[in-house]
Amino acid sequence: MKTVRRSLRRPALALGGIAAAVVLAGCAKNAPQDTFRPAGENARKIDNLQRPVFYTAGIVLLIVIAAVVFAMIKYRDRGQEMPEQTHGKPWLEILLTIIPAVILLFVGVFTVKTVFALAKVDDTQCIVNVTGQQWWWEYDYPAQAGCMPGGITTPIVTSGELVIPDQTKVLLHITSRDVIHSFWIPRLNGKRDAVPGRDQTLRMEADQPGIYTGQCTEFCGLSHARMRMAAVSLNADDFGTWVANQTKAYAPAEKDTLAAQGETQFITNCSRCHQVNGLTTTDANGVVTPVLANPDQYEVSGSAPNLTDLMTRTTFAGATFDLLTPACRERLYNAPPDQFGKLYLQGVTPECFNEGELRDWLRNAPAKKPMYSAENEKLDGKYRGMPNLNLTENQIDQLVAYLLERK
Repeated sequence: MKTVRRSLRRPALALGGIAAAVVLAGCAKNAPQDTFRPAGENARKIDNLQRPVFYTAGIVLLIVIAAVVFAMIKYRDRGQEMPEQTHGKPWLEILLTIIPAVILLFVGVFTVKTVFALAKVDDTQCIVNVTGQQWWWEYDYPAQAGCMPGGITTPIVTSGELVIPDQTKVLLHITSRDVIHSFWIPRLNGKRDAVPGRDQTLRMEADQPGIYTGQCTEFCGLSHARMRMAAVSLNADDFGTWVANQTKAYAPAEKDTLAAQGETQFITNCSRCHQVNGLTTTDANGVVTPVLANPDQYEVSGSAPNLTDLMTRTTFAGATFDLLTPACRERLYNAPPDQFGKLYLQGVTPECFNEGELRDWLRNAPAKKPMYSAENEKLDGKYRGMPNLNLTENQIDQLVAYLLERK
């Protein structure tokens, strides 16, 4: 018997250590997707519901564990007679039925109340259309009177980072172009599925400036785990500056520079899928033609990220990879609310540019983020995600120089 106990002791201690590590990992102070640190009105409503349920469940768990341990110790087999059975005691059976029913009734009532409160969207002040696709999120700001004084007069299309004014109730219209995705930024609100052909609404609000991260929570293909997102909250003045930056006129690269060569490379290799607003070509007769992307001819989802002002963002490729070096990223994410906007609006500066990450992506995108299985690279002649363009190192140099100026 002692030998058996010794043999069970080590696995039990190991399991206990693993359980403790998991619990402690979930309690980390710097957890960016911590649902117990709400930063917006709707997230607080969820937190006000989940905490009592969590604490009640914890108390029930402790009672059950105590009862089981007590029974195991007190009634372990010592050769004694069978202990008294509780079967046939209606009062006890009824009590053990009523108590869980009452608990579930309270949980149910407050859950339904919270669900209806979260569904409220008639008090929103700003509209953003959110579209999920394999494997990134597109954010489309239609022309509107809301979001800021004077409104948004020119539509804005961006990706990876949802930029919103703080202390403003934003209405998100969420859908998908391909498969079902799920939009979730834990510190600002709960989840909402992005379903092809459906318009799902979600209200979002951030208390103060900062970056709030999230990720797709519906399995959507090979790179589901790399389909991330971020909500960037700016104060009213900084949000106005961001809108102005996103709608300013296109600035072509200076002639006879590496960036100018990159502009040509972009038109040749990238513009069939990726749009850069204001980009044009001029033929031998001096006729200027806008360069317009046609991703519906090449991509399964019919869309690719708009790369206008790419370097005003901090991430790329579905918010999977950083455009900022680790040190600059850490400084931005930990910036005080009153300093965050100024730092974010600087965009990607040369000293903070994470060039190696972008070069690796241009060198072989599917190796960085799986797009399709080797057996089925194309579907009906179209790619699912960015293919390997087989660029030379010289072409990559030129494209990096050009993209670095997109801010």
